[in-house]
Amino acid sequence: MIEGPDRLGEEGFRLVCITNKTEIFTLPLLRKTGLLDYFELVLSGDSLPKRKPDPLPLLHACQHFGITPRSALLIGDSLNDAIAARAAGCHIFCVPYGYNEGHDVRTLDCDAVVDTIVDATRLITYLHDA
Repeated sequence: MIEGPDRLGEEGFRLVCITNKTEIFTLPLLRKTGLLDYFELVLSGDSLPKRKPDPLPLLHACQHFGITPRSALLIGDSLNDAIAARAAGCHIFCVPYGYNEGHDVRTLDCDAVVDTIVDATRLITYLHDA
């Protein structure tokens, strides 16, 4: 699991974790898995007045990083992620594992389905170099 964030960091991407889980669960989980230090920003379900599928968390992250939504990519695993990304104007890749609420991610409105975060990194690099 660490290989994906490692690769993204090596490529110079700045990372944010956006989850609907409350902060009381989010931060301990990120610490336990060794992922917390990869993220410059963590937005939990109770960080802002609205959560996904509302676009507010994504727009907040874009503002935090000083980028346009069109320059952002959400790597998600659910219908809520796809709805939020499209509403915000962000790109979205979906992974076929995680909390997908019973929806096959291949049926979602996303730019790509990637098996892993490492695959996402390869695709981003390929698209950037093309």
